[in-house]
This record gives sequence, structure tokens and C-alpha cells, in this order.
Amino acid sequence: MRIALLAASCLTALPSLAQAATATIDEVIVTATRLPSAAQDIPGIRVIDEEEIETRQAVFAIDVLNTVPGVSVFRTGGAGGSTSIRLRGAETDKTLVLVDGIPVNDPSLPDGGYDMSTLDLSDITRIEVLAGPQGSIWGSDAIGGVVAFTTRELNGWRGQVEAGSFGTVRGSAAFGIASDVQAVGVSVSGYRTDGVSAVASGTEKDGFETWTAALNGRRELGPVELDGRLRYAESVVEQDGYDDFFVFGDTDSWYESQAWSGFLRGALTDPLGLRHTVSFSAYDIARASHSLFSSAYEADRQVWRWQAEGGRASDPFAFVVGAEREDTHATVSIGEAEEGATSAFGVLRWRPIDRLTATGSLRHDDPDTYDAETTARVSAAYEAGAGFTVSAAWGQGFKTPTISHTVCDFCWPAGPSTDLTPERAEGWDLRLAWESAGGRFAGDVTGYRLSVRDQIAYGGRYVNLERTLTKGIEAQGEVRLNEAATLRATYAYTDAIDAVTGFELYRAPLHSGSLSVDWRTEGTRGAVTVRAEGEQADIDPASFTRTTREGFVVVNVANAWTIANGLELTARIDNLADQPFQEVFGYGEFGRAAYVGLRIRR
Repeated sequence: MRIALLAASCLTALPSLAQAATATIDEVIVTATRLPSAAQDIPGIRVIDEEEIETRQAVFAIDVLNTVPGVSVFRTGGAGGSTSIRLRGAETDKTLVLVDGIPVNDPSLPDGGYDMSTLDLSDITRIEVLAGPQGSIWGSDAIGGVVAFTTRELNGWRGQVEAGSFGTVRGSAAFGIASDVQAVGVSVSGYRTDGVSAVASGTEKDGFETWTAALNGRRELGPVELDGRLRYAESVVEQDGYDDFFVFGDTDSWYESQAWSGFLRGALTDPLGLRHTVSFSAYDIARASHSLFSSAYEADRQVWRWQAEGGRASDPFAFVVGAEREDTHATVSIGEAEEGATSAFGVLRWRPIDRLTATGSLRHDDPDTYDAETTARVSAAYEAGAGFTVSAAWGQGFKTPTISHTVCDFCWPAGPSTDLTPERAEGWDLRLAWESAGGRFAGDVTGYRLSVRDQIAYGGRYVNLERTLTKGIEAQGEVRLNEAATLRATYAYTDAIDAVTGFELYRAPLHSGSLSVDWRTEGTRGAVTVRAEGEQADIDPASFTRTTREGFVVVNVANAWTIANGLELTARIDNLADQPFQEVFGYGEFGRAAYVGLRIRR
């Protein structure tokens, strides 16, 4: 009740309701599908644009991903703690993360997943979440889906500073020059906080600091267009863990990481109208844990890719075909190893009649170490009239064993694994979407099923043992209250189980959802966001036994006031009701926190 009253009190601060808006919602084009497509034709897609990021004053990626239906976010402690996501209940390593098309999953982690704790949004202009098996588009690691981040090309300059609770300060600055034929830009951002105890029962604060720098460029040289980006992130976070007697609590542990990513790309349109793109991308990470059990890991990945694209998102026929070579090297606790794969892929979209769009994709991956895999995906969307669209999809995915799995990192008895096979998945979606005339009301409901077999589990050694099954519903709705304010609601039902034991999978809440109102007038813009999660199965870090993490409700409020042309005063309060909660059982999170700042752009 107290949460509801607080949320209601925030809503009274909204601009007074005016006449209902009649402008239609602009068509959204997504690129995580390889072939640019209209969002309404793609089941399982969610898009977060720059306006939403800025209105909510989101700092890190999880600050906006945690309200996407079907996405479960969790981190071990406050800011800087190891941060992972699940898509539709699939294990964290089964989500492929891309930054400007560059795979950034960490090959040196045992499961090859991605830690989102340092992914600052200062230079991010768009996030696409594509749920469901995407092996036919992106290959290994995309069993649960893909989260794709796109960085900004800026024409002008902007900056921001902010300070607030828990000794938190952050700032960012960016400058760019862009025209039709060329562009160059640079950005830098930093964040530090005294933090809270990473262990919920602890008393010692665990601080965190990180900074990110990026450089981008683009140039047209006759018929050839060249572009490239380089991004660097560095962080240090204090951690808690286990003492000399293996008791879970406050410790003096700390963790550091440095990561580079970048790409170079050239594009040329041939006489037949096909756009050919050749690119080289690289990702490199070094991380070290300083504790009773100190360790250091390194990994790098290079991807060469060629693709040819014909047709636009609005055309009745379009396709993309391509080939790529990926090489990965990683240093783990017992040594180093390499792996690689050569792949070919194709995506075809056809609109036989105005109301029907069909899409198919096929990919063949030939890993150096394991047998080749061919995966497929088909989908269709039909505009049924009266604002309704029905769409469905079926797809496959797979994941090759990681370098840690292959060399049998942390295994006893020691020795490489020789009998592992790739994990395989199959899933389907069925989606019903509706938008009213004029676009004032919109919503969609998606039902899905995802089955993963031959999942790799650890029991002294890595073996293909587990089978998992997820069934669920994702829903979201939107109402334009007036020309200034919009109400949004999301809900996800995620029934994720171990198909062998029947137990619920860890850290995939059965129920989750959000309710938000955002507003934008001539002199102000902001949002109230209420996020809720039900209880979830978890593991007690003190006893390593199965337990239940309680559900929670968190309210965040943000607002910005224009005080001069291009200058805004910002303010936000996170966890407005000061609710004690845990994303992960046994780990602490911030209580109520308030921040104020300035944001400028020219």
C-alpha cells in the first residue's frame, strides 16, 4: 500500500491532461536481424531509444533493460557487482551481446557470458532486444536471444555532470562533426561511488569506479564508404566474498578490468544495386581478481565478415547473404587455448501481399573443434485489419563449448574434455499486437516456448547433462494520455525449469513487470517507473544450498527542467520508498538515493 501511495503522489505531479494526441507512432526499423526490418514484422523484438534512456536518466544498461518483459537482470551487490541477464529464462551465457555489431561476450569466463556492470549508456543511442533462438542469424551464443547496442554519431557537443547519495559522482562529454560525406567524434564518461556493502549482511562499503572513452569516424571516398569505431572501458570495484575460513561476508577483495572493442568497415554498392560490406572487428579484455583466491584472465576475439544486402525495409523483397570467420583466444586458470569458426548465412524477406511479410534465415557454422551446425528460423507477420497484427516465429540455436569447458578449467581430475557436444535449442513465438487509429493506444502479447538440450553442467567436470524448458508470456501496453504524457505497462510470466529434475531455474522470477509514466513538455521531461519482481529460486552463497529470494517493488523518479537553451537541470530519486531488496540472494543493493546534475548540448 505504501508503494502505491507513493507512486500515486508522484503521478499528481504530471502535467495536466490536455487533448488526446492524434499523431501516429513512427515506424521503428530494427537491425539486430541483420536485414533491416520493420519492428512490427519481428516477433520478440523490443527497442529502447535515446529519448527513453535520457528521460529515465539511465546510467548503465541494466537501468533500462530491467523493465523489458522477458529480461531478468541480476547483479551480485550494488554498482559494479557482477551483472548478468537472462532472456526468457535461458542461462546467462546464452544471450549474445553486441556493441555496434561486435560480439563482446567474454571468452575467458567459464560460460562465455557477458558482465554488464560497466556498460555505460553515455554514448549509446539505441538498444535492441531480440528474444528467442537466433542461431540462424548470429551463430553460437544466441540461444536465448541477442541484445544489441548502437553508439552515437554526434554533430555538435554535449556534456553532463551529476552528484548524489553514497558519494556518487559521474560526468560525460562528447564532441562530433558530421555531414553526409564524413564524420568524426570522441566521447568520454566516468562514474564513481562509495557504494554499499556487496554482502547484504556486511557493514563495510564497497566502492566502484569506471570510465569509458570512444572514438568514431566515417568518410565517403567516391563510391566507397569507410567507417570505424573504437571503445575502451576500465573499472575497479571492491568486492566481498569468503575469508580464510570460507565464511561469506565483508572482505578486502577487489576486481579490475580493461576492455577494448572496435571495428573497421568498408561499403560499396555494385551496378546491380547490391550493397557489399567488408568489416573487421576485435574485442580484447583483461581482468583480475585480488582476493584470497586471486586470479587473472585475458581473452581476445577477431571477426572478419563480408555481406551483400539487397532491398530496403519498405521493399516487398529484400535479402542479405554473408560469410564470416571468427578466431578467439583466451587465458584461463590452467593455461590458454584457441578456438574458431567459419560461417555462412542468409536472410530473406518477402511480402507477397501488402498485409503479409514472411522472413526466413539459414546459417551454417563450422567450428574448428566441433562438428558443423546448420540452424534455421522462419517467421511471418500478417496485418489482420482494425489495427491488429498477428506474427509467429520458429527458430533454432546452438552454443559450442567454451574454452574453459574444452580445457576443463577447474576440473578434477585435471585434463581436457573430449566428449562435449554443442548445446542445442529450439523455440517458437506467437504474438498478437494492436494499435488504435491515430496511435493513442498500442499493446502486444507474446506466448513462447524455448527448449534447450545437451546443456553443459559442472560436477567436478563439464558434461552434457541438463535439459531446460521455458514457457512464458510477455505483454506490454502503451497509452498516450495527452500530447505530453504516456503511460506504459509491461508484464512477463516466465516458467523456467530444469527438465531433468523439475526444479525452477535459478534467478528467473515467475512474475515480473513494470508501470511507468513519462512526460515531455516545452520546459520539462521526466518519468516515474515502478518495477516489480516476484520471488525467485536462488542459491544461498553462505551455504551453497537452494533458497528463495523474496520479491520486491522499487519506485524510481526522474525529471529534467530546461533552464536555458540546450541546458537542463536534472534530478532523480532511485528506490523512492527506501525498500530493502536483493537482486541476488545474500547481496546488498542501494537504498533511497537522490542525484542532481546539469546536462548541456549544442
